[in-house]
Amino acid sequence: MKSTKQIHQPIIDKCKNNNCKAQMQLYNLYCKAMILVAFRYVKDRFIAEDIMQEAFIKAFKNINTYKNEVAFGAWLKRIVINQSIDYLKKNKLKLVSINEETITKINEDDWKVECTVSVDKIINEINNLKEKYRLVLTLYLLEGYDHQEISEVLQITENTSRTHLLRGKKILKEKLKTTSYAEGY
Repeated sequence: MKSTKQIHQPIIDKCKNNNCKAQMQLYNLYCKAMILVAFRYVKDRFIAEDIMQEAFIKAFKNINTYKNEVAFGAWLKRIVINQSIDYLKKNKLKLVSINEETITKINEDDWKVECTVSVDKIINEINNLKEKYRLVLTLYLLEGYDHQEISEVLQITENTSRTHLLRGKKILKEKLKTTSYAEGY
């Protein structure tokens, strides 16, 4: 059985030769997933669609730089995430650097959530956090970025990334506790 990478490679090769039909095929394969990625960041379906469109344009312009080192979807997803964050930056996203003295070590034992809380509930609560916490939590927990990558993407220090993660997790944990207690009655 062929992998997704092998199945999509002929389409990608045609896209490298500016084949419009192949570009449309690739677009149709990935557009729904990429809208969801953009929506996680910008919280507006129409803006997410615009970001996704811009990301595809950028991807097709730079497709010759794609070297099969990662799956095409992962490469495209990174473009969508960067486009989303660029949009937020253009719209005056304020991320305040925090002094190193405020940094405390994250205690993983403190990050326990009862198994009765669904993943959708957790993601919903993350989406309701302040933007600076939501972005770091989304990049770290959902996208798998490390603090160095987050600091580069958001143009904040690694310490600020860690602090936002710590504080965001703490707020999220309290929200999940509160909602689970409320749902229990």
